[in-house]
Amino acid sequence: MGKNKVLYYSKGFFKLLVPRWVYRRQLPKLLDEAKSIDQNALWERVNYYNKLPNSSILPGDATTVGAFRYRKKLKTYFFDLLDSLRYFPREWRFMYLFGDITTVPLAPTFVKSRPIVRGNENSVLLKLNAVRHFNFVNDTVPFQDKQDKLFGRAKVFKRQPHRERFLEMYWNHPLCNIGKINNDGRNPHWLVPKTSIREHLRYKFILCLEGNDVATNLKWVMASNSIAVMPRPKYETWFMEGTLIPDYHYIAVSDDYSDLEDKLLYYIKHSDKALSIVAHAHEHVAKFVDLKAEKMVALMTVKRYFERTQQ
Repeated sequence: MGKNKVLYYSKGFFKLLVPRWVYRRQLPKLLDEAKSIDQNALWERVNYYNKLPNSSILPGDATTVGAFRYRKKLKTYFFDLLDSLRYFPREWRFMYLFGDITTVPLAPTFVKSRPIVRGNENSVLLKLNAVRHFNFVNDTVPFQDKQDKLFGRAKVFKRQPHRERFLEMYWNHPLCNIGKINNDGRNPHWLVPKTSIREHLRYKFILCLEGNDVATNLKWVMASNSIAVMPRPKYETWFMEGTLIPDYHYIAVSDDYSDLEDKLLYYIKHSDKALSIVAHAHEHVAKFVDLKAEKMVALMTVKRYFERTQQ
């Protein structure tokens, strides 16, 4: 277990020892503190995460805040959701789904991920499983000093044909250093050792293909001086992937990957354009590094959920 997770779980279990009424008494003060941060930025994000219409209806089997108890399975999701819920009354009700959610629930539900489609209002995004997904890097290698190649390492499963298709097309391509890191007995010629983030950062371009939902590495890649390369995302999380602009925040390739070589060669030749993408990516990442603001946005997102479900 990494150092980050040890600290994360230690804090999570410690907070379980604190009576919940202590947190509920803190809510008025926290809501007052929320007024001290940039209101336009705060409400832009709250409106994005929580699109529930007024008078949204919860089903009879919705959970209450007081009945939401620790469960060992998917415990990072539990701790992250509880971090916002614990400030609200015990009898207030809500729905939640843990894991990689790729469909829109039938009722208002807290989720980590949702499809980027019209009509996804019932999917209310929160920063769940953050210890895995929100790890940014401090990249000290300038873009110009990196290798002119695309680097990619990922697990590739049978249920992810889009990842297999990419390896089929670009395995051993001179502009690519790619491979799979899980040995499931399939396509053993693609198997390569797992490598560190530091090794990734030696390359100008890093592959960020979605897996079961979003690309987990996209956050730290956009925080680096390398550039994320991917098709337009189909799913989004707290990172607001749906707001990312192709060839502005990342290098966009077509869904069939056919234009990858042309795109890489263009940005190798036009380093000024590439550096602009790096700068725009850093601007996007900056929204998520202020932990006080992150807490306030989450609280207001949850507060709106309860308001919109008539509580």
